[in-house]
Amino acid sequence: MPLAEWPLRTGRPVVQVTLSLAGRGQRLVRRLVADTGAGTLQSVFELLLDEEDCLQCGGIPIQPVQLGGAYTGWYPVYLVDVRVPELNFDDSVPVVGVPNVPEGLDGIAAFKFLCRFNYGNFGDSERFGLDPPPTP
Repeated sequence: MPLAEWPLRTGRPVVQVTLSLAGRGQRLVRRLVADTGAGTLQSVFELLLDEEDCLQCGGIPIQPVQLGGAYTGWYPVYLVDVRVPELNFDDSVPVVGVPNVPEGLDGIAAFKFLCRFNYGNFGDSERFGLDPPPTP
């Protein structure tokens, strides 16, 4: 059984993350489609979020990235503080700011982010989960 799990949304695997609004002490919960086809382990980015979320959360601009596929062209990348409270995960993550996100969701958790964890349905086809990798 994973330490963090969420029901599928429109039949798609979902990861829930928490972002902090810059200077407000408030948090934004975002549901992201878990997409192993988004990026590679060598990609600069780990998540794709609405650019407005990146800005509201005090994202620090870093080098833009050129994407191909569902998003084609050059996009800004920000370092954004991302949390998965159930896993005690709290880190600055490189996030691509995009003008629109998948319908019914708040963004995309790319392959590089998912690889930080053990991930899958863990035997429950109606849910998707994350587990921290075993410590060496």
